[in-house]
Amino acid sequence: MYSVLLVITLILACNGAVILSDYHHDYGLAFGHAPAIAISHAPAVIGHKEVDYYTPPKYEFQYGVADHHTGDNKEQKEVRHGDTVHGEYSVKEADGTIRTVKYTADDHNGFNAVVYRHGHALHPTGHHHQAIGYGPIAVLH
Repeated sequence: MYSVLLVITLILACNGAVILSDYHHDYGLAFGHAPAIAISHAPAVIGHKEVDYYTPPKYEFQYGVADHHTGDNKEQKEVRHGDTVHGEYSVKEADGTIRTVKYTADDHNGFNAVVYRHGHALHPTGHHHQAIGYGPIAVLH
């Protein structure tokens, strides 16, 4: 329905548009030498694969990085069933702690995250350099 309204809007907005039709009763819109835009009530086809817009989405993934040379350590995993998403990720912070975030998102509760911090913060000790001064600063009034 929305695709039909979009095409009608395009027809009214553009001058010189030509309406095309073929033996399948699908309609198209062409501008000059541009290819026709197919409009049909059949499921969308990308290449040779049909796209289903009505089945609830479902996926699951995870990945991780553990680079001992650079110290880059992180992980993420996520699961989606319909309109509900659950996941978590962890990142190694600069102070040596691990931050883990566990989250959920759905239509009823929105996005909710709980953050955990594991380990103790380590701060490097080093030499403290004394600032070099050139004497008192004169203030003129």
